[in-house]
Amino acid sequence: MNAHPYLRAVARALAKERLEAVMIGNAAAALQGAPVTTQDVDFFVRDTPRNRAKIKAIADDLGARAWQPYYPASKMLQLQSDTLPMPVEFVFVAHGIRSFEGLRSRAVEMTFDDGDWSVLVASLPDIIKSKRSAGRPKDQAVLPVLEATLAQKEKMRG
Repeated sequence: MNAHPYLRAVARALAKERLEAVMIGNAAAALQGAPVTTQDVDFFVRDTPRNRAKIKAIADDLGARAWQPYYPASKMLQLQSDTLPMPVEFVFVAHGIRSFEGLRSRAVEMTFDDGDWSVLVASLPDIIKSKRSAGRPKDQAVLPVLEATLAQKEKMRG
């Protein structure tokens, strides 16, 4: 699957609704060159009533529905529809991440299509820290790949 058109649509909806979000998880790692796959795209956002309204507007923009899986325990809103190739999850709490501001300050803006659209992507060290803190088997399994990718990037930077 080519996720490019999908990510462009999500990025444009984020920009239209002016939702400040940082992509985290395997999708963010893949954009930084890690050879990983994912079944969703995760964005970390501040949990405010205004941001929840913006997420619902983004769902409308994408022809999706926003819902809270495992309500009331989960700290996320998930967008799903028959037209989206994979769910988009807006998470309000992420393992190992102390604050949105800190994560954002270390994130990198990645632009595509000659600057036509962009996404803010968490740093690879933050992604690794979050996966290590989560401690789930699926996160532990991908850590060696992410750490090797980070080591290679650092080696190339010289």
